[in-house]
Amino acid sequence: MRLTVLGACGAWPEAGQACSGFLVEQDGFRLLLDVGYATLPRLLERVGAEQIDAVFVSHGHPDHCADLNPLLRARHLRDDKPDPLPVYSLPGALDAVLALDRPGMLDDAYVRHEFTAGDRLRIGPFEAQTRLLPHWVPNAGIRLSVGGRVLAYTGDTGPSPEVVELARDADLLLADASHADRVPEDSTNESTSARQAGAQAAEAGVGMLLLTHFWPGTDRTAAQAAAAETFDGEIAAAIPDLTVQL
Repeated sequence: MRLTVLGACGAWPEAGQACSGFLVEQDGFRLLLDVGYATLPRLLERVGAEQIDAVFVSHGHPDHCADLNPLLRARHLRDDKPDPLPVYSLPGALDAVLALDRPGMLDDAYVRHEFTAGDRLRIGPFEAQTRLLPHWVPNAGIRLSVGGRVLAYTGDTGPSPEVVELARDADLLLADASHADRVPEDSTNESTSARQAGAQAAEAGVGMLLLTHFWPGTDRTAAQAAAAETFDGEIAAAIPDLTVQL
């Protein structure tokens, strides 16, 4: 299993970067985990839009799903249209982004698979387990297993025992770290600091912690240092083009 970071900004993309988007590859199968603002151009530097096999969207905030629209356009507005793209999301999470075009325009470009958080899914070669994690809107974390390797991704979340269970003994935890050390008072239940992510990674016994969803202006080095105070395993900050081979 190989993960490539397309973008890791939260809220909006900083100059030259993109919001949440991760390409996960296994045996030629390509799965996108989230497809936020500005992720499509970065994806197209690597593969064609028609080469994506499935998309999983953690929740409906646009910094996690806005570029689904241009991705579907890039597949639909061509002479040699690929098969409809399987798109996995919580009920209603994609209503807004799928309504950006005129009614029906992109209907044959995708197949919508809505699930309930807690469901187990089969996505290509991946066994997927989902969990409801706390955020401003319903957010589904996902645990991908294949070939004895496990990747866990939180989407956006506040601290929760559910994060620990999602990531239990995972080889890689891709975790919300919106803030390096201190989460603003009005977001303590909906966002996680790098320090808290480190503590949850330690409790879960993960092999590697990859911090993501940095609020614009967050110092990535400071975030890694904060996480290292609570987790003594390998830590990295998600930056565009970073690749992790499991």
